Amino acid sequence: MRIVLASNNKKKLAELQALLAPAGVTLLAQPQLGITEADEPHATFIENALVKARHAALHAGGPAIADDSGLCVDALGGAPGVGSAHFATIALPAGDRELQRAAQDAANSRLLLERLRTEHIRSAHFISTLVALRAADDPEPLVAVGRWQGEILREASGSGGFGYDPLMFIPALGCTVASLSAALKNAHSHRAIAAQQILQLLRDVWKVG
Repeated sequence: MRIVLASNNKKKLAELQALLAPAGVTLLAQPQLGITEADEPHATFIENALVKARHAALHAGGPAIADDSGLCVDALGGAPGVGSAHFATIALPAGDRELQRAAQDAANSRLLLERLRTEHIRSAHFISTLVALRAADDPEPLVAVGRWQGEILREASGSGGFGYDPLMFIPALGCTVASLSAALKNAHSHRAIAAQQILQLLRDVWKVG
């Protein structure tokens, strides 16, 4: 089954494709169909994921799935939350989108470390909310939520992953998310937890796979 992913993030596409492949799902990133990014005006992950999924499903004329995810830090009252991807306000370099994303990630991490500079309690969790729709007007969206508990380090460690991965230490694994192989990340992450739930819903409700 072909499902449009409401994202322009190549790394997110690769992660979700690997996680949903067991059900025979092939994900198409929305830029492949000329679909622009949707606005994300809401204060909650579930509302933004639903908006993105509806937008992609409407323009694709078929099923779509969206992931709204982020980092919630206890000492910051849940921030950066839904604003995780654009936590810091910077002037982005012109040109390549991946270079822009890398610059934004670096600025976000610097701001997070500054906000936590005097904090001793550094507990946090990644959250992923997945929403799948058969069509833009589907009255029964499939919804899954995954949380991955950890703590924020005082400096980056590891060269893999993206976003806040180099700062997020997972005590159960003894390393940062950025130090994990792709296989290990896909076995333990917030997105992996949510994907396993959505995978079961796809099988049970949509009869996929």
